[in-house]
Amino acid sequence: MEKQRVDVLLVTQGLFDTREKAKRAVMAGEILGDNEERLDKPGVKIPVSTELHLKGKPMPYVSRGGLKLEKALKVFNISVNGLTVLDIGSSTGGFTDVMLQNGAKLSYALDVGSNQLVWKLREDPRVVVMEHTNFRYSKLGDFTHGQPQFASIDVSFISLELILPPLKKIIVHNGRVVALIKPQFEAGKQNVGKHGIVHDPAVHKMVLEKILNFAVSAGYSVEHLDFSPIKGGAGNIEFLVELQSVDEPRMNPQVSIDKVIENAYSELKKS
Repeated sequence: MEKQRVDVLLVTQGLFDTREKAKRAVMAGEILGDNEERLDKPGVKIPVSTELHLKGKPMPYVSRGGLKLEKALKVFNISVNGLTVLDIGSSTGGFTDVMLQNGAKLSYALDVGSNQLVWKLREDPRVVVMEHTNFRYSKLGDFTHGQPQFASIDVSFISLELILPPLKKIIVHNGRVVALIKPQFEAGKQNVGKHGIVHDPAVHKMVLEKILNFAVSAGYSVEHLDFSPIKGGAGNIEFLVELQSVDEPRMNPQVSIDKVIENAYSELKKS
């Protein structure tokens, strides 16, 4: 498992804009990690997947990943209130937590792994746990508590091109989808830099054009595009797209890939 210094990881995750500020906060005992563990040595190396936050400012969701979907629901003006939702790549459950806090009736928490979903969600009667499940092979009949009306996607080491086609056959007609686009898993090895990070805006543009065009060909309208408010665990800029499963898919002409990339670099390259 890849590890990184606490002060470096704080900058990577966007909590501070310089290592010096991060270091001071760590030494002051203001930084907490998993299970509210206090981290007071800035040079100690910890797993890059560790969710860091400031003491006294607990995360509103079970993982910082929830902040990504939170932004999408707000910026794209999406309501999941009363809906049966599908969380593809649920992991610890950040997206499921966001959707439940926003009124979702039921969430299918689906992941190819196991024992990742936090206990709080695992025991919630509104959550249907679907572990050891490779969504590529999922069918509508697998979802026995109602057809998904909304879906979120946060997957790693696999392209969205393998997720969107089976989802088309599962989600309700006109169902909306928020997918996290992770360039490091879409660009091809030749376009990914050291430590698995994509630094080139031209590669980001290539990835976004590829995924958005594929989505239309797979039967989804592309409604909105924006950048994730926080970087991925390793420091990658990621993007959020809203899709809708329709009979006559189209690309919203107001979607500007260049503008979204420009804004992402302006906001996130500072961290």
